[in-house]
Parts: sequence; structure tokens; C-alpha cells
Amino acid sequence: MLRRLYDWTMSLAARKSAEAWLAIIAFVESSVFLIPADVLFLPMGLARPERLWRYALVATVASVLGGIAGWYLGHYAFEAIAKPVLAFYGKLDAFEEMRASVGYETLLLLLVTSGLAHLPPIKVVTILSGAANINLGLFIVSAILARGARFFFLAWLLRRYGEPIRHFIEKQLGLIAGVGAALLIALYAAYRYIA
Repeated sequence: MLRRLYDWTMSLAARKSAEAWLAIIAFVESSVFLIPADVLFLPMGLARPERLWRYALVATVASVLGGIAGWYLGHYAFEAIAKPVLAFYGKLDAFEEMRASVGYETLLLLLVTSGLAHLPPIKVVTILSGAANINLGLFIVSAILARGARFFFLAWLLRRYGEPIRHFIEKQLGLIAGVGAALLIALYAAYRYIA
């Protein structure tokens, strides 16, 4: 099923309506969809490098709006909608574990790491933010910064290196972003426990 979903998402990049599909995928990725918008963003950016900054903006705005939708799902419709979505993707146990063990400050840190590197998956954190009643304004600012950094960094990489960087991004960007997120968490932990 995942392979078919990935192939379908990749096929959207060749369509005239690709930009609208990018917005849709970025929106639903932040609250209910499994495939990240990057798989559509990359081929679109390579095909039309002159539009990379525009694509990054579209993906950022749509992703933030999708995150807000996830926040609302967690805050107002957890039992009715969010819980079944998390269960469908096999993320309910991880969600419940995080819900029981994560404080307000740590959840804000997770908003940044999930926005940058999908660690943990962004849909889990957006729904958890709503369920934990994270301030919506603070949530929006962190989503803009994290998601904007991710998409604009991808745009910069594609503009600078073009097609040769595609394979690297597809294979290694998650690892690099994960290491960056781990460093961010380590710095936070050091600050929290030393200060």
C-alpha cells in the first residue's frame, strides 16, 4: 500500500495541477497523511527550478495550515477523528506514550524537530499539541519556522546543486535532519538540566 501511495504521489509532479497537489499533500501530511510533501516537492523543483521559492512558500503555508487542522483535531475532535486516524497509521501507542510523558516545553521542542525532520511524525505532534492545549499562536509560529526552514532549505539545495543532489536528499536528508534534531534535543536537555 505504501509503495502505491508513493508512486501515486510521484505521478502528481508531472501534472499541470502539480502546485495545487503540492498544497494538498503538504496540508494533509501535517494532520492525517503518511507520505511527506517532499516526494512531490523534489521532482517539481527539479522540473521547474525557477519556481522553487514559490513551491517552498506554497508547501510551507499549506503545511502550517494542515498543522493547525491537526491541532484542532487534537483539541476538539480527538476521540471522534484523531484517535481513529492515529490508530489507522499505527501511531496511537506512540501518541499515548508521548501524551503521558511529555511536558509543555518538551512538546514545543518536538514541534520544531518534527517540522524539520519528522521526528516524531508531524501528524502525531500536531494532534498532541491540540490535545495538550499548546497555545495556538505559539504552535503556529513554531510550525512556520520549522516547516519553512525545511522547505526553503530543500529549495536552496535544489537551486544550488540541481539533479545530482536529488538522490542524496531522498536517501540522506532524513538522517541529516534527524541528527540535527537529536543535537537540538541534546542542547535542550543540557540547558534544562544544567541550568
